[in-house]
Amino acid sequence: MTKLALGTHPFLLGFEQLERLVERTAKSGNEGYPPYNIEQTSENSYRITLAVAGFADGDLSITVEDNSLVIRGRQGDDGDDRVFLHRGIAARQFQRSFVLADGVDVGEAIMENGLLHVDLKRAVPQRVVQTINIRKG
Repeated sequence: MTKLALGTHPFLLGFEQLERLVERTAKSGNEGYPPYNIEQTSENSYRITLAVAGFADGDLSITVEDNSLVIRGRQGDDGDDRVFLHRGIAARQFQRSFVLADGVDVGEAIMENGLLHVDLKRAVPQRVVQTINIRKG
């Protein structure tokens, strides 16, 4: 028995892009920093929350690149005038990517108590019914 790839199944016409999307998502192996939550806030909206303690608004950038939400953080150098006896708070740059489905739009971003909230909204597609006429050949 031959196993068919998702994009080559005869009943899934035009879904080749979905297979590429799954492959791209699997390859974007993000490390665990910074920790994040994804919650569904309503039937068609979501919120991604990242724990970015120590980052200021200007240290963060949020972009949408090729159907991916990319959040980057880069802290400025503290200088060499500080001497740490113990440094347990992470002060490193990061990049966290989330693949967005078609029809998902990025709304606003809110920084609150060391948490960065990014709101997403999925557009509800209108149902389209199309009648195809049959002509005699």
